[in-house]
Amino acid sequence: MSSDSFSFAMGEFTAEFPGDRMYVSNHMWALQTTDDRWRFGLTGYAVRLLQDVYFLEWTLEPATPIASRQLMGAIESKKAESDLYAPIAGVLVAINETCLTDPSVINADTYGEGWLFEIESQDVGSLLSPDGYLTHLADAWEVAQRTIKGQANH
Repeated sequence: MSSDSFSFAMGEFTAEFPGDRMYVSNHMWALQTTDDRWRFGLTGYAVRLLQDVYFLEWTLEPATPIASRQLMGAIESKKAESDLYAPIAGVLVAINETCLTDPSVINADTYGEGWLFEIESQDVGSLLSPDGYLTHLADAWEVAQRTIKGQANH
């Protein structure tokens, strides 16, 4: 795998992922910006499944301590409405105001200006390496395909 990027085939679509960051099983990327500060956004896989994000709402404000898997907000798109949960425990230190005003930036620049929030934390053991995320994607895609075909119980 190239350290610059990697990809995953989702049927006819191929999702691209930067190799310079960590990942979360709920399809977020994590980029370390300082020793204990991490920037998070949705992966190309998540954006492809959601399609056309048009609404983003946060229920927490910066400087709020958060627990791993704590409800943080919600996102709406052409395909789905989903709650957004904290990928790690720590302190929410920043929210990308640009995405609140114009959520389409999430679609247009997923790994750049489309970031969602930043968390200060030293508890990042649950983050996945690019190889770990690729394995997770393969497993998740298999389940998604069965679900789409109505075979989730097989």
